[in-house]
Order: sequence, then C-alpha cells, then structure tokens
Amino acid sequence: MVKVKICGITNWEDAIGAVEAGADALGFVFYPPSPRYISPEQAREIIAGLPPFVTTVGLFVNLPVAEVEEISAYCALDIVQLHGQEDPAYCRAIRRRVIKAFRLQAGAPLPPLSQYPVNAFLLDGYKEGVYGGSGTRFPWEMAVAAKAYGRIILAGGLHPGNVREAVNQVKPYGVDVSSGVEEKPGYKDRKKMEQFIQQAKGLEDDAVT
Repeated sequence: MVKVKICGITNWEDAIGAVEAGADALGFVFYPPSPRYISPEQAREIIAGLPPFVTTVGLFVNLPVAEVEEISAYCALDIVQLHGQEDPAYCRAIRRRVIKAFRLQAGAPLPPLSQYPVNAFLLDGYKEGVYGGSGTRFPWEMAVAAKAYGRIILAGGLHPGNVREAVNQVKPYGVDVSSGVEEKPGYKDRKKMEQFIQQAKGLEDDAVT
C-alpha cells in the first residue's frame, strides 16, 4: 500500500489530525521564506508528542550540512528531505536517511538520478522560486520513468480528487501533499486530509469530487 506524507505541518492540531487520518509521515519545513515554515523549537515540541510509528521528515533548502544535522538531532527527525541544489556529495554527507527532491517540467529531461546516493526521490512540479508546496503538477509519465532509478515519492498538484488516478498510473512508493489539503497556507483541512489518505490508499471506492 502506498505511503502518505502530509507536509507543511505548522501546529499540533494539524499534526495529530493527519496522524488520526492515517498519515504515515509528517513533513516540517525549515525554510524561512515558505508560508509553511516552522521553527525548530516548535517542530521539536510537536514531534515529542507524536505517537510511535509516525515518521518525521524535515525539509531543508541549501543549508550547510552541519546546520541540517544540528536541527535534525535537536528535533529528533527520522528523515532529511532536500529541496535545493544539494549535490550527490552533500547527500552522502547527511547521516540520516535522505529524500532528494527534484522539480520537474514537461519537456525537460530527468535529472541525473542515478548519481544520488539517497533512499528515495521526491518528484514535484516546477514553479519559479518555490521549493515545495507549489501545487504545480508535472507529467506523471516522467515519474514512471524515474522509477528505474529508485523509490519515487510523487508530489505536485495532488489533491483528494486526483490522487487515486496518480497512484494507479505511477504506482509510487509514496505520495506527498501540502497545499492540496489546506484551508490556507500552513493550515490543513482535516476532511481533505481524510479524503486524500482514503483515496491514496484505496480505502473507498467512490471518487472524491
């Protein structure tokens, strides 16, 4: 069954709501320009209260490795997700499991995925100046092709109404959603999270409109 990550968690209510809806992982954005930014102090407090078996992921953009390691240890993160221009050597230097994100555009070639020693690739849609949470879709056949290089986490423009189709077409390891289940940037809609997870995991037959 596909794994589901709810990203851009900024508060306890959304965190526990996502977990109770069946999310496998929660994402915390440590990138100050993002409207979903959370401070390490706030993230640490939320993570400390989570039940067991919930994976925590920290999203970073072009920070020094030492700073990523420091925040990861402070917050007790399970996984580091890199959304900037981090190269293979940078990924190799991180002492936690790594997800490397790439923003894809129609008509552009796939990045050199085989060069990256990471645990999974997150594929997102490209939007100028936006690192994650853009709500921009890219051609899913690119994700199908990328599966030849490792585990794929599909992101970009997913919402309760299209995630079932995406899972059926791509058959990814996981799906990642942020803006597609929000009331407004940084604040989740619990019903949308429930619908998204049900559709992603095939727990209901009726399509969500």
